[in-house]
Amino acid sequence: MKRIFKKLAPPPKWQPVVVVLLGILTGILILVVHASEAHSYISDRPETCINCHVMYPQYASWSKSSHREAANCADCHVPHDNFVRKYYFKAKDGMRHATIFTARAEPQVIEIKPAGINVVQENCIRCHVELVETTRIVEVTGRGHAKGDGHRCWDCHREVPHGTVRSLSSAPFSLVPRLPSLTPKWLERITSGDNE
Repeated sequence: MKRIFKKLAPPPKWQPVVVVLLGILTGILILVVHASEAHSYISDRPETCINCHVMYPQYASWSKSSHREAANCADCHVPHDNFVRKYYFKAKDGMRHATIFTARAEPQVIEIKPAGINVVQENCIRCHVELVETTRIVEVTGRGHAKGDGHRCWDCHREVPHGTVRSLSSAPFSLVPRLPSLTPKWLERITSGDNE
């Protein structure tokens, strides 16, 4: 182990510079993790979905829907067949979202991707299996629908649970919980003049 450390260690005259740079990078990493609320993505809380402003209309429409009492965002948009698939999907989807939103490349119209279509269809069937079995569409999958084999649940139930939300501008006055400030409390006290 000492040999590996010696190979990786910078020359003695560069060590202070490297330590300072590593400190700066660590500070930036901690700030990014804190500002992005990265820890919140492990949970299934619906408020996590509005960490990014482009999801406000979807959150607002869900919060007024009948699904609000029975299902949150993750209940519909994340696989539930096993633990590994659930967190792999969340990580993959989350990294894609983080990349898009960091690059400011979010689309005006939010549309579900093919992998998400399969997951939502699976979850519609999972929650409504008794109803679906009586209508004999339990075999319909997102992939099957793409091949022309049957309909997705929302082909008929278009307004469930997001209504007619199509774009960022479709619900400009959506009421959503306010995101917490990134400014630490101690700094807010100093800047506001409350030095109690």
